[in-house]
Amino acid sequence: MDLISAATTTDEASRAARVAVLPVGSFEQHGAHLPLATDTIVASAIARSVAATYDLLLLPPVTIGCSHEHVGWAGTVSIRSTTLAAIVSDVAESLRQSGVDQLVVVNGHGGNYVLSNVVQEANTEARRMALYPGRDDWDTARQQAGLTSSSHDDMHAGEIETSLLLHLHPELVRDGFEGADHVAERRDLLVLGMKAYTSTGVIGRPSQASAAKGKAVLDSLTDSFAGTLLVLHNGNRG
Repeated sequence: MDLISAATTTDEASRAARVAVLPVGSFEQHGAHLPLATDTIVASAIARSVAATYDLLLLPPVTIGCSHEHVGWAGTVSIRSTTLAAIVSDVAESLRQSGVDQLVVVNGHGGNYVLSNVVQEANTEARRMALYPGRDDWDTARQQAGLTSSSHDDMHAGEIETSLLLHLHPELVRDGFEGADHVAERRDLLVLGMKAYTSTGVIGRPSQASAAKGKAVLDSLTDSFAGTLLVLHNGNRG
């Protein structure tokens, strides 16, 4: 139930939200210590928190994304970028037919690059869609939570993702993350994929993770979301 809303149609009719929140994750390897559904769990947690805080329509997550850089790792499943774009566009159109004019896509997987294009195209005639969190939102969350690693070094299954899972679902974090640190440059990631840079699936420092950091990250992202709503409503953050 953490991944879906239990609201009824009566609940949503009463809420009458004009903004919906769609979490988008992935189903891909996250080393030996985090589940394949990590990105979906993270995106859903952010979406649930902001929906509750700002009284928005919470949608169920898209659980498989564009994870082609993880090809060859056991359990990883991907969909085409065109498929993901079509799903998000179809959801937005269906929402408009129900009177919900704006959609925020909460992305939990960095490889879902196509979402940026979908959002840009959706806003050519009116402010209809936003993508969250942005790089600035993540950087602010890292700073406020006291993370020791940078977003560049902490790419995958590292400090921030392990911290979030330790806060959200500690029972899903397997033993061994304390010794799983691995940092690597990946200049040609789009060509070579993850296997060229890590044998464990980890690029980051999960040893630095803690539940307290995970809670602080989620709290920061929930607060920063107010700026995204202001842009959708007013066209600026002021």
